[in-house]
Amino acid sequence: MVDKADLLTAIAGKNRGLLATERDRQAILAIAAQLADRNPTPQPLAAPEKLGGNWELVYTSSKSLLGLDQLPFLKLGAVYQCIRPQQFQVYNIAELYGIPGLESIVSVVARFTPLSELRIQVEFERSISGLKSLLGYQSPDALIDSLQTGQKFVGLDFPIKPSNRQAWLETTYLDHDLRISSGNEGNLFILTKP
Repeated sequence: MVDKADLLTAIAGKNRGLLATERDRQAILAIAAQLADRNPTPQPLAAPEKLGGNWELVYTSSKSLLGLDQLPFLKLGAVYQCIRPQQFQVYNIAELYGIPGLESIVSVVARFTPLSELRIQVEFERSISGLKSLLGYQSPDALIDSLQTGQKFVGLDFPIKPSNRQAWLETTYLDHDLRISSGNEGNLFILTKP
């Protein structure tokens, strides 16, 4: 029987999935499925104190997210998914680093609607991208505070087209510091919270 330590060992050294081989991905997926069978929070939406907060991505199989590492002169840094259950909002924030002065972020703001005890429908509303210095980016919480006031940012700040707006996300494992989710494109997301 596997436990959290087995999962964390399996993803160690994989650089959020960038260095994972197909064999690694299959092993990680199998461990995540076994943990989901013993989910200590079978109704994550009914546990906002656990679900809410700033989660840091430690592993994903999402090619679009990992593809941010391929941008010229930039590498993928910390990635956060910040959930605000009381407002039914999700903020995805990817930090990019590289040549000094070009440090950037890519962020997406979304609303969610519960579909079941595990699954939410996500509707992407807004995308913000740009240099950290021009955006005044200091931390996920500071960015979210600015977004909640309706602030417009220098850089790319635009609404997301309705045709690209919807997805779903299912939380298959949740405890006080580990969350495992899967998305509508078959992607696995493993996140931790300090």
